[in-house]
Amino acid sequence: MSVLPMKRISVIGLRKDRKAILETIQRSQVVEIDMTPMSGADGDIFSKTDVSSSSQIFTKNAESAAKALEIINTAAPEKTSLLSSFEGRREMSVEDFASNVKRREAIMKDVQDVLRLEKELIQAKADIPKIQTQIEALSPWLTLDLPLSYKGTRKTAVFIGSFSDAVTEENITVRLAELAPEAGCDVNVIYTSNEISSVVIVCMKKDADAVDNALRHMNFSRPPASDIVPSKLQEKYENDIRDCDRKIEEINGMLAGYAEERDDIRFIQDYYTMRADKYEVIGSLEQSDRTFLLSGFIPAAAAPALEEKLLKNFDACVEITDPGENEDVPVALSNNGFAAPVEGVIESYSMPGKGELDPTMPVAIFYYFMFGMMLSDFAYGLLMTVATAVILKKFRNMEAGLKRSMKMFCYCGIGTMFSGILFGSYFGDAPSVIAKLFFGKDFAIPPLYVDPISNSMKVLVFSFAIGLVHLFAGLILNCYQAVKAGRIMDAICDSVLWIMLVLGLILYGLTTDMVVNMFPGALAKLPGPVGTFGAVCAVIGAAGILFTGGRESKNWAKRLMKGAYALYGVTGYLSDILSYSRLLALGLATSVISTVFNSMGQMVSENLVHSNILGALIGVILFLVIFLIGHGLNMAINALGAYVHANRLQFVEFFGKFYNGGGRKFEPFAVKTKYFKIKED
Repeated sequence: MSVLPMKRISVIGLRKDRKAILETIQRSQVVEIDMTPMSGADGDIFSKTDVSSSSQIFTKNAESAAKALEIINTAAPEKTSLLSSFEGRREMSVEDFASNVKRREAIMKDVQDVLRLEKELIQAKADIPKIQTQIEALSPWLTLDLPLSYKGTRKTAVFIGSFSDAVTEENITVRLAELAPEAGCDVNVIYTSNEISSVVIVCMKKDADAVDNALRHMNFSRPPASDIVPSKLQEKYENDIRDCDRKIEEINGMLAGYAEERDDIRFIQDYYTMRADKYEVIGSLEQSDRTFLLSGFIPAAAAPALEEKLLKNFDACVEITDPGENEDVPVALSNNGFAAPVEGVIESYSMPGKGELDPTMPVAIFYYFMFGMMLSDFAYGLLMTVATAVILKKFRNMEAGLKRSMKMFCYCGIGTMFSGILFGSYFGDAPSVIAKLFFGKDFAIPPLYVDPISNSMKVLVFSFAIGLVHLFAGLILNCYQAVKAGRIMDAICDSVLWIMLVLGLILYGLTTDMVVNMFPGALAKLPGPVGTFGAVCAVIGAAGILFTGGRESKNWAKRLMKGAYALYGVTGYLSDILSYSRLLALGLATSVISTVFNSMGQMVSENLVHSNILGALIGVILFLVIFLIGHGLNMAINALGAYVHANRLQFVEFFGKFYNGGGRKFEPFAVKTKYFKIKED
């Protein structure tokens, strides 16, 4: 377990080579470029270039390609397997990358064509409800054999329109007679409902103005003018809808035809994403008319290879130096295959701070074991181990983060298998149930240590013991860090004295009847001399904490008060130890729920199994259905619980004893693509 030593790398190169140098650094993925202004750069000679417009163009092109892919996938869904998310990005050689770059304009034309077709598709889909609304508005006029714009003949005037409620010809005639008594009108209601009444009113030409004024007072509204008879107009609208449907089908077909261009569009999205990232860095560089300056952090082990590559391919000056004492140096972890999978757990909490050790290895040891104790079933662990191992073997190109998680759960599965053997759980008590139900035999696989259901107190004590080892490991690591930093007094006061106090109290308690009787059958009473030794250790530890807990204060009264407050922290150790009871609780929950589902399957099936062949077959099927569903749910829920609580025990109890974190993760300038990764020669 280690934190990789970092170096500062500074590059001075020709401006004409800046893009090529940045691409080399980007593909190497080992340099975190420092975006802050470089101290000592002459402002009269060096300045930053505004590349925001180019960066925006590249970002927009990448977004357009992503949108085009989404459109194509909607028109022609891509067939993928349930495990496709494990496949990772496809590798692309440098030669293929360069070849595709030459075709970028043609690919972007396809992208723009797809976006144009999508706009046409949206418009065609939007036209249909508009036309349907027009058809609905036309429905009251379908029996009319005149165009809606018809005004009358040389001697007559015709008013075509509607009222907003149900009216009769008599109502309209009476009202017109009141408002235009000199006019004679012929009123025809051609459609009526609670919301609308469609009418045609005919009068003499000379009375048109009077009738028109009267209708305005009656809130008469005219329909949209049309020179086509409503029934014919309806046919036209229906044809328009069919045309829209045909256009939608045609456009969808054209979009589906672009499915063969998916990989090209994926490439162009990645390409412009890379260019946008590169231009963001270019905008942060100090540049003169002919040169540029670049600085950043690089792991010491990777520095010689990159330096050699840059000097070999470019006219550049490369300087590798140690970071300054006050620099914000990023943190990168390096661990073996056993510990590396839990680096994600460390990162989710915080990276090691300056001077702190990498806690990955001790976390891994406890994490795998505690996860196993909380799931605690051999069969569940075997399924988890086999499933993750098969996925890791089949999908070798899996992304690094996902691969790390799969390896972590593979080791967690091994820990679960070990706990299952320790506590005798194989799908709960499935071996006993199956042997008795189907074969009429009494059979059981005895636990290597103890059955948690019948002797839960013993497992509780075992959980507390694991917790004590975990907490003391944290104190020992704290002591090691202090000694390594030359703080011997801190090592004694903050670690050794606490170990003496807590361990002494436990040893003394184990010699008393009160403590032993609290855990019947799980603890053996220790002899008196052990208690005397424990009491002496506890007294020394308590006295030491009392007098040194506030050692930063010069005033003795304040020092003792702070020491007394620090000594009160011993109660926190009690709560910390009690927290490890979750190892029993979750493990017991897994076992009990497993047993419940096995019993359910047995109760449903036992009468059928011993009846006849058909009954036996139905009984087996019912048992299997209950067995698979029950254990599937139990494994999923309790695996999630084991994951959450294993993290919690590391973050709160373990890290609280020695680890502060606060470091910044190393984020190298890399090819952050979604679909392809470039394979260097």
